[in-house]
Amino acid sequence: MKIAFQMDPIGPININADSTFRLAEEAQARGHELFYYTPDKLAYEEGRVTARGWPLTVQRVVGDHAILGDEQTVDLAEFDVVWLRQDPPFDMFYITTTHLLDRLAPGTLVVNDPFWVRNFPEKLLILDFPELMPPTTIARDLGTIRAFKDRHGDVILKPLYGNGGAGVFLLREGDSNLSSLHEMFTGFSREPLIVQKFLPEVSAGDKRVILVDGAPVGAINRVPAKGETRSNMHVGGRPEKVDLTERDMEICAAIGPLLREKGQVFVGIDVIGKYLTEINVTSPTGIQELERFDGVNIAAKIWEAIEARRA
Repeated sequence: MKIAFQMDPIGPININADSTFRLAEEAQARGHELFYYTPDKLAYEEGRVTARGWPLTVQRVVGDHAILGDEQTVDLAEFDVVWLRQDPPFDMFYITTTHLLDRLAPGTLVVNDPFWVRNFPEKLLILDFPELMPPTTIARDLGTIRAFKDRHGDVILKPLYGNGGAGVFLLREGDSNLSSLHEMFTGFSREPLIVQKFLPEVSAGDKRVILVDGAPVGAINRVPAKGETRSNMHVGGRPEKVDLTERDMEICAAIGPLLREKGQVFVGIDVIGKYLTEINVTSPTGIQELERFDGVNIAAKIWEAIEARRA
């Protein structure tokens, strides 16, 4: 197949952690032809959805992992699969790329399905499953947020459309910084904030469960660094081997059919204790760590699901 990857610049990535690199590596091993472009090179040109980028060969050599061919402009309708893999922020630039990629259906398979990526933001899709999530409020109004904090004591405050642990704050009961943080966030953004009851279980880890076509294939535990509340690996979280629990399977059984129906082939959910906190569909990570811990080729499982959809 002809495969295009829409992703952030490939040069700076960590080839031992980056999930997109692993997906490209596995695709190449399966005989597929690779093409790479950054989202700013996506365009609509007189009825065609095009991208300016490079034929791509990957190799697991640090510092020389991406071999690029001559730059060219391609018609994405001529590709079998396009991967939507740039990181958030989930802003209007990101959303616009999903609108353009929508136009490739049904001839080209876009993974994950851009229509539902656009309508399933990480911190909003969980609202469909209130029985699985911790107490949560989404609001811009300071009074509403303050009332939630008064009810629940220790809370986590974070941007609604952020990623990688950026802008995440733990506010303890009696903390006097809420007004200042609200002022800071609302000063540069018109978006609401999300506030959740703090789950002390996070000290034991924030579990990332990987689902392929709606089915769980494994999990890693991300343990916060000393002195940190955030467990994201971007900010020093330590990955550990972990098994799926009965509660994890219950959560996956509840959300899996919807993910499969809506074309969300590769999804990573976050579970703290017994609660589902996020459903990551934009650019989930974690497959390289999971492969090392469990010895299972997760990238192959993802490609098998895609190849089955193409067939």
